[in-house]
Amino acid sequence: MKVVLSALGKFHTFDLARELQRRDALACVFSAYPAFKLRNEHLSRGSIKSFGWLHTPYMGLPRRLWLGESINRFWEYVDRISFDAYVSRRLPPCDVFVGNSSSALWSGRAAQAKGAKYVCDRGSSHIRAQDKLLREEYRRWDQKYNGIDPRIIDREEAEYAASDCITVPSTFCLTSFVEEGVPAGKLRKIPYGVNLDRFQPSGAADPRRFDILFAGGMSFRKGVQYLLEAYASFRHPRKSLTFAGVPNRAFIEAMKRRGLWPDDVTLLGHVSQPRLKEVMSRSHVLVLASVEEGLAMVQAQALACGCPVIATKNTGASDLFDDGVEGYILPIRRSDMIAQKLQLMADDPALRARQSDAALQRVKHLGGWRSYGQSAFAAYAALAGRVPAAMLPCA
Repeated sequence: MKVVLSALGKFHTFDLARELQRRDALACVFSAYPAFKLRNEHLSRGSIKSFGWLHTPYMGLPRRLWLGESINRFWEYVDRISFDAYVSRRLPPCDVFVGNSSSALWSGRAAQAKGAKYVCDRGSSHIRAQDKLLREEYRRWDQKYNGIDPRIIDREEAEYAASDCITVPSTFCLTSFVEEGVPAGKLRKIPYGVNLDRFQPSGAADPRRFDILFAGGMSFRKGVQYLLEAYASFRHPRKSLTFAGVPNRAFIEAMKRRGLWPDDVTLLGHVSQPRLKEVMSRSHVLVLASVEEGLAMVQAQALACGCPVIATKNTGASDLFDDGVEGYILPIRRSDMIAQKLQLMADDPALRARQSDAALQRVKHLGGWRSYGQSAFAAYAALAGRVPAAMLPCA
């Protein structure tokens, strides 16, 4: 069996490519990243096909937001359809074509015309569910938001309809598709792997303090506003809040206008994985209050460092840990519940210690990229008629 992969960026696609290559099942992987950025992906010579003519200058333009929303939207749309057209014209023979959503409609249909199966790989919730959640969120906080480009929504839904199978990384994502009317039989849940070799305890949290960590992109989508509300009402004489990730100045200003941005916040900016491991190990809890996303891998990374997690249901948390054991899984938009759990952990160090120990035990049973690759390979093989359907991972 031979599989072709296609993705605008790198995402999890290159981890999957390495696992397919290990099984001699990789035909090639297409990416809109420039070739020089893909030199160290440990794939065989000639297996990477790069088309970065539009994507590379867009990502590298430091002031692209100054171009205005309409120009940026047009560029993003043309970027996707140009990449898709490139892949569709150069698609080699294969049994299965796996294309990241929004940039694989034509190439997926081209693969089907050649007798291959088309898998639409979606890393987040159904695009209409995502658009609805984000529109609601920006409206709640009186922020301007024009929603996801309707052309992208139409293209994604055409991909969902045309594909032979849709893969998603979490129960939250799968449920969103079913609620939008996609047949459950067309969906396969394959949770992402985590490179736990890079994450393990490196130091310990200071028992005299209570240090809270957020890791990722600072935005309304990530629910940082609810973390800030919770932090304001949570009481501890030596508390701190640290952000690991590039700061969003517009978001910070919006929070300052509402009086929600505390003076004692620490902004680390971009953090390397070795440094992130240290920060996670010395934090008492990671909080991820996202309104919408696919499967946030920082949760598993934190657990591997012995750092309990407070997360919403919309982060894919239920596919990584159990509520009340390694941390807490809460509804979205509930800063009061986040504050309650923070207070509970801060007031009961023994509880927090038990959660930390449970987190270290849990990661021993989480699948790495090898497990992800095996599940994906089994799903593709079954779709291509190479193995019995009973080998499919459960949805």
